[in-house]
Amino acid sequence: MGAMAGMAGAGLVAQSASAQTAPAAGGGGRLKQSVSRWCYSKISLEELCVQARAIGLKGIDLLDEPDWDIVIAQGLEVAMPNGPGGIKDGWNEPRNHDELLKKSMELLPKLASRGIKNMIVFSGNRRGMSDEEGLKNCVSGLTQIIPAAEKANITLVMELLNSKRDHKDYMCDHTAWGAALGEKLGSKNFKLLYDAYHMQIMEGDIIETIRRFNAHIGHYHTGGVPGRHEINGTQEINYRRVCEAIVETGFQGFLAHEFIPVGDPIPALREAYEICNV
Repeated sequence: MGAMAGMAGAGLVAQSASAQTAPAAGGGGRLKQSVSRWCYSKISLEELCVQARAIGLKGIDLLDEPDWDIVIAQGLEVAMPNGPGGIKDGWNEPRNHDELLKKSMELLPKLASRGIKNMIVFSGNRRGMSDEEGLKNCVSGLTQIIPAAEKANITLVMELLNSKRDHKDYMCDHTAWGAALGEKLGSKNFKLLYDAYHMQIMEGDIIETIRRFNAHIGHYHTGGVPGRHEINGTQEINYRRVCEAIVETGFQGFLAHEFIPVGDPIPALREAYEICNV
């Protein structure tokens, strides 16, 4: 995730709603697709919703509370709302737990009242902490909030990010570590957000990793490698095959596009939808 990043390309202009009126053409449609709001920050949220619906998307990702009702009113799901805390300061540090717990307890009922099913969480940076200590601390903190998440029917979803290039020192940077945390927590209301862009950079072997750890994955993000731009033939991941592998696991959640378009944004989003419409 890069929620503070700007949109590449100074001349990007959204197409009008009238230019995108028909749903995208065929494909299997076995994946619910979403789009990350921050990647389209130069387009109003209302316009993005109109365009997303016309393309065939079902949700919007990474939204703050003021935006939830806008998206819901447009007939889309808040597929992944922002949660408490941030990437650098997360659940692996005990001194953060009181504040994270307080904010989580305030947020969960609000999410539940709108039928929102997920909330993003982060491990935080290592700052010299071992993987084992980080696991122990995350378990200690998240165990305190999981009962409330279970009661609200909300899944806590920890994002996997690369610590090699974009998020230096981030702890949850390998799928196996995130899965180990899930095993220790032992709740169906804790899953991983598998960001293929980040995990291609960190570990590669995407399809076999998805097959091995699919039970721990609750959400997916896309992005072209290198650069986090379009997911077409300009980059190295075969997203069509990756999406086929995802649906082969029986996955029922969302796959959200989190790339920064270099070209016109709405055609790029439509192209991404078609690539992943398996």
